[in-house]
Amino acid sequence: MTIKTQRLLARAKKIAKKGDTEEAQKLYTIVLEEYPQNQEAKNGLLALKQGQGQLDPPKAKIQSVVALFSNGQIEEALSAVEVLIKDFPNDPLLFNISGACYQAIGQLNEAVKSFEKAVTIKPDYAESHYNLGVTLQQLGQLDTAVKCYEKALAIKHDYPKAHNNLGNIFLNLRQLDAALDHFEWAVAFKPDYAEAHNNLGIVLVELGQDDVAIKSYEKSIAIKPDYPLPHNNLGIAFQKLGQMDAAVESYKKAVAIKPDYATAQFNLSAMKKYTANDPQISIMQSLLSRSDLNLSDRIHLCFALAKVNEDLGEQDELFEFLHEGNRLRKKELNYSIDNDQEINLFFKKLFSSTPFVIEKSSYETSTIRPVFIVGMPRSGTTLVEQIIASHHEVYGAGELYNLANSISPILEGHLNQNTNTLLEKELLTIRQQYLDALSRFNVSEKVITDKMPLNFRYIGFILSAFPEAKIVHLKRDARAICWSIYKHYFNATENGWAYNLEDLAGFYGLYTDLMDFWHNLFPDKIYDMCYEDLTTNQEEETRKLLEYCELDWDENCLNFHTSKRAVKTASALQVRQKMYQGSSEVWKKHEVYLQPLIKALSSY
Repeated sequence: MTIKTQRLLARAKKIAKKGDTEEAQKLYTIVLEEYPQNQEAKNGLLALKQGQGQLDPPKAKIQSVVALFSNGQIEEALSAVEVLIKDFPNDPLLFNISGACYQAIGQLNEAVKSFEKAVTIKPDYAESHYNLGVTLQQLGQLDTAVKCYEKALAIKHDYPKAHNNLGNIFLNLRQLDAALDHFEWAVAFKPDYAEAHNNLGIVLVELGQDDVAIKSYEKSIAIKPDYPLPHNNLGIAFQKLGQMDAAVESYKKAVAIKPDYATAQFNLSAMKKYTANDPQISIMQSLLSRSDLNLSDRIHLCFALAKVNEDLGEQDELFEFLHEGNRLRKKELNYSIDNDQEINLFFKKLFSSTPFVIEKSSYETSTIRPVFIVGMPRSGTTLVEQIIASHHEVYGAGELYNLANSISPILEGHLNQNTNTLLEKELLTIRQQYLDALSRFNVSEKVITDKMPLNFRYIGFILSAFPEAKIVHLKRDARAICWSIYKHYFNATENGWAYNLEDLAGFYGLYTDLMDFWHNLFPDKIYDMCYEDLTTNQEEETRKLLEYCELDWDENCLNFHTSKRAVKTASALQVRQKMYQGSSEVWKKHEVYLQPLIKALSSY
């Protein structure tokens, strides 16, 4: 116990004797917030409660309130508990119930106040800390929610729901190791926790452990067969692994259980070639007509029905659904291109002088050699990674967020402080964190590919922090890229520019401008590869690619489509097929509808 804590306890006792019970209670609470198991503070609070002559509320009345709540009579339960609070103003259970009532009727700020009152009265009240975390999570206050869950777990580590919710927050924040840890605790404490097994599967997929993820999904289904989410996620895992028939069956099971499961309907639509009499079409049309449909479901159904009409050759309907789906997705993400314009300018300021490259003497040589495959989405990055990853010395890691996660806090610091000079220690931090992340794949191959396309924004950081890295930049017809982007729904939220033709052309301009900047700053360090050349001269272009990557020839690279490695991107279906030509001409079929985009891209 610290000196500060001893002083707080002594002061609490002193003022309690003088009759200032409210101030004494606050001091004991401060101690318990930092040391939840401090017995002296607990005893002090108990003495104050007894001194005030407070009795517990009658059990029968509490049971009556709980019964009202359980029966869905929330307003009645709230009125009843508020009456009890007037008679028992220091009972934490009543405030916990009050918070649950406010939460149920959507008055989240009032719920927060009630839960905060409960934990003020009883700082070691794990359930109220948890409930406060849930409410703050619903309000989008994730940092504070995390602290509440952590307090609940500090009091009661055997709390599966708190572990599961923390895991979900860390998963959304791309802190995958932390998410994995909490999901594993959740299922360890509660082996029949179907939702946590499903969530564990999601994070395992993100970590590239697809086979283990499938087992987690199957456990979830075994526990709760009518739970649609793991069926859908199992379909995604099978699709990544190229097991397309199994993926279709999983998606079908998901929509059979829950026909209004729009995400599963969308995933299934990507796997099918539609005919006019397909019964799924009328189901999706009926769902879309519902007035109670949430925004995310409406977006998924619009993109799915756009795919239907593309298959049926109905151009007007295709673009009607496509424009609407894109419009809604941009609204959902609240995107403005201004932010991307500012970031581009800042990158140029940050690297405006002669680039700083860390000296070999400053870091230990790594046995891992990263290959970054960059460019616009839908430019062929998945295909090129599939080719390189078919080499016996290469592991294809897919689209990794690790580089962005390492750079973002450093970038934010410079933006906040308005400084334009990178420090060596910052580059060394980026290097170490990224290489540590690659080492956790625990694979025998020493060459590892990262095909996050938007890493083109970070080329300055890459070549400064990883002098030994290879960068392969995919180039493709601008109209082909932008058409392919516009008709796709991306799960990633950083692609907000993709959902409006004007934004799309504007972002393409930012991309080409920044790539010109990097080429000028780092001459001969970036390998440009033309997608169209690759599809027409496969072997010649593959040989040049491997030579740049300092890899010996491997015949497997020509037979990339036979690889069993997992592919998570929208191109998962295409890279399971032999190389084909002509995909860069598909946009021409829709030329009449794409005139604003074509005109905007005319200079590229």
